Amino acid sequence: MDQKISQLSSYRQNFPALANKNYFNYGGQGPIPNISLQAIYDSYQKVQYLGPFSQKVSEWVINEAALMRRAIAAELGVFPDTITLTEDVTVGCNIPLWGLDWQAGDHLLLSDCEHPGVIATIQEIRRRFHIEFSTCPIMETLNEGNPVKVIKQNLRPHTKLLIISHILWNTGQVLPLTEIVKLCHNLFPSPIKVLADAAQSVGVLPLKLAETEVDFYAFTGHKWWCGPEGLGGLYVSAKVRENLSPTFIGLRSILRNKIGKPIGWKPDGRRYEISTSAYPLYSGLRHAISLHNQWGTATERYERIKKLSAYLWENLSEIPEIRCLRKAKPEAGLVSFQLTNGKSHEELVDFLGSQEILVRTILDPDCVRACVHYFSLEAEIDKLVIAIKAFISRN
Repeated sequence: MDQKISQLSSYRQNFPALANKNYFNYGGQGPIPNISLQAIYDSYQKVQYLGPFSQKVSEWVINEAALMRRAIAAELGVFPDTITLTEDVTVGCNIPLWGLDWQAGDHLLLSDCEHPGVIATIQEIRRRFHIEFSTCPIMETLNEGNPVKVIKQNLRPHTKLLIISHILWNTGQVLPLTEIVKLCHNLFPSPIKVLADAAQSVGVLPLKLAETEVDFYAFTGHKWWCGPEGLGGLYVSAKVRENLSPTFIGLRSILRNKIGKPIGWKPDGRRYEISTSAYPLYSGLRHAISLHNQWGTATERYERIKKLSAYLWENLSEIPEIRCLRKAKPEAGLVSFQLTNGKSHEELVDFLGSQEILVRTILDPDCVRACVHYFSLEAEIDKLVIAIKAFISRN
């Protein structure tokens, strides 16, 4: 591992976006490596060479999709037939949200740390199907309390679905997914399904998703995997697949008879896919995943992320005018903090940006979020901390 860390400077040359900036926005979008950019370009070139709409390209697309599902499944610890290829996390969440058979009076529970895109979808489902939904106070368990206990207190006998994020996008808290799923599946005679928003966990946590028994797991490739934007996925457990109707329907999702008429759904995760997609992105994401695995295992990368986030947290905690939201060392790569001297978070982000140090603000809770990846450098973190001190000391 020491040798790998010593080689990080040369390894980082794979990511052109890191050449001229100190990047701390991996939770928003990761930098695409050169090998992925080239793979995407080569794939588009190949499609044009073979003929954009041809039998050869059709065969190539089928093979590319199969390779992509296998690569994702290997990272998540599941079978390829459980993977649906989507555009992003929001699409992945929309598939089970709209695919469940909602009845008036059904209850949906979500945490108070979910993404606005998910919340807006739920609000529209409530309007159309007259369901009930409520939120449980997970944010208050960041430093004390038990999130599993909080969820249990807020579940109801007519709760049909729980929505949680595996890693909370605003505070960086890692929720105990396996315990939460076990609770929901066993608390009442009728199991409560669990949809996990995995925007911040895929590419960070070592995952053996099948062992958690989670029903739905929506993720993207463009954040911690550093793949191209526009490509993500959804895991649907084989146990619940037959009871989840397709939300988006296209040629890839259906079975056809001899004269091309639809006669049913594909028997696997393809049943939730549409038709035309940006297929060259598949190669780009596969190459990004492969590059990460060349550096180290998922566990090695996660341990490095935790070490770096702890280093950042410790340095920020020593600044009197800074309050880190988490009182203990972070569990993942997200470090959220607040200024306590009345200065503006937006002005801090702008000030840092003027020095090519990229972080972002979060509205709820009102804070600044910095993200570190396994290939981040201690020197970058030092520059961030020095720049924050300089901003605080300004008149």
